[in-house]
Amino acid sequence: MKIDIVTLFPRMVEGPLAESMIGRARARGIVDIRVVNLRDYAEGRHRVTDDAVFGGGSGMVLKPEPLFAAVEAVRTPGARVVLMDPRGVKFDQQAAAGLARASHLILLAGRYEGVDERVREHLADETLSIGDYVLTGGELPALVVTDAVVRLLPGALGGESAADNESFASGLLEPPQYTRPEAFRGLTVPAVLLSGDHARIARWRRRQALWLTWRARPDLLERAALSADDMKIVEGFERGERPDG
Repeated sequence: MKIDIVTLFPRMVEGPLAESMIGRARARGIVDIRVVNLRDYAEGRHRVTDDAVFGGGSGMVLKPEPLFAAVEAVRTPGARVVLMDPRGVKFDQQAAAGLARASHLILLAGRYEGVDERVREHLADETLSIGDYVLTGGELPALVVTDAVVRLLPGALGGESAADNESFASGLLEPPQYTRPEAFRGLTVPAVLLSGDHARIARWRRRQALWLTWRARPDLLERAALSADDMKIVEGFERGERPDG
């Protein structure tokens, strides 16, 4: 996969892209990520990338010319152009999985009061938001999308099934995880995880995942693929049962 991040502030994204899982995936050739400096595609001696709003209003808006030029310079056949903008569709695990199937992503990081609407309507294939809040620009959202997508690529996490067992992959939050020592300051690991009974452990983890999702994100249960047994467990929670009960 290839990912281009178009931004006015390359240094905001270059550092994180060299670290941890993303850095390793780049080094192994799993993903080719490049940072595109929007100012390189601006015209004139001063390389102006923004201007005042037509019709009046505060703040500045990114001009269409440099954004169109940058995308046209890096776009390959089949590339998906994604504008990061708080007015976009909310980004989630399903969206990440969809983007991970693309051969080339071009992420546009908005700035100031946003981008010229012609960019949204005629350049971007889709517009995404990472949440209902406003940031100073689209660089951090672009990094969030990149991280969520790259970790889904085969080989990026080392274990091929690693991404399948985490929060949201099954539609539920991830169950609790423990490691050594077995006892720490009087706090012990649940005995079931030390039992060696894999079927029992799987049932415990499923019940815990249902419990955590029911408590913290009940909205996810409405969309999750729940079995008849899952539904009985959730109904038990509603009657006051505990996950270890």
